[in-house]
Amino acid sequence: MIRLEPVTTMAARMNPNWNGQFSCFDRVAKTGHQSRSVVRVRDLEIGGDEVVVMAGPCAVESEFQLLETAEAVAEAGARILRGGAYKPRSSPYAFQGLGVEGLKLLRKAREATGLAIVTEVLSEKDVSLVAEYADIMQVGARSMENYSLLEALGECGRPVLLKRGMVATLEELLRSAQVLALAGNPGIILCERGIRTFETATRNTLDISAVPVLKAVSHLPVIVDPSHAAGVRCLVPALARAAVAVGADGLIVEVHPAPEQALSDGSQSLTFQEFRSMMEDLQPYLAIQQEVRRFPRQLLAVG
Repeated sequence: MIRLEPVTTMAARMNPNWNGQFSCFDRVAKTGHQSRSVVRVRDLEIGGDEVVVMAGPCAVESEFQLLETAEAVAEAGARILRGGAYKPRSSPYAFQGLGVEGLKLLRKAREATGLAIVTEVLSEKDVSLVAEYADIMQVGARSMENYSLLEALGECGRPVLLKRGMVATLEELLRSAQVLALAGNPGIILCERGIRTFETATRNTLDISAVPVLKAVSHLPVIVDPSHAAGVRCLVPALARAAVAVGADGLIVEVHPAPEQALSDGSQSLTFQEFRSMMEDLQPYLAIQQEVRRFPRQLLAVG
């Protein structure tokens, strides 16, 4: 039998300890007055009725590479183009990005395709510059607790995509979100991108439970990065489906025209065909989520 159950009833059954653990972050915690917030980016709503897909290369490498990728992901259904102009790399000998030239190429791709742009900002000194080109300012996992950067982003006039640090708890993630909100920026999108565990088969371990927990205790939108979580191309579509199934508000996926030649993260980047196939396979999951989101006080539950 199919039973309709209020979402508030489900939330009430959740761990009572969460209230005391997370409610101290009053600007980002869920309350009776604010259960869900929507972040508006150009003509898009993140946290609204639709799951928004962001896709593109890890790093902006050239005009041809970026424009070709932008056209391909837009055609497949992505609404936002991701691409790193500045790249924080583990090795000082690895490609560090094109910098300002990369930002200019991202703007050119937006003009050509209509896609909004999300790109990472590394330093508080670069906030004003990156904000001239980006629609969403990304705070990478390594910068989640860079409070000088978070405070500078409070007045940037752009939404912020805040990635969870690879060894950060959800409490620490929400603390960083609170810093952003207190600095004056309520347009925060949380991102689960995998955490470091003892497992070595994947680059990180996707904490899929983070999505329903965050959505239970915070009003902020939550998206998932299956690319960095997996580090392995063939796992990305499966993790993307799992993310949508548990209620993620969006995905951010790495796509490259020739992953084997990518200057950054080629092993986890999808080809154009793989991305199209992933988007096609996601359609039933996206349709179900859209119906659930249109009726926010009801869930479909099997009883």
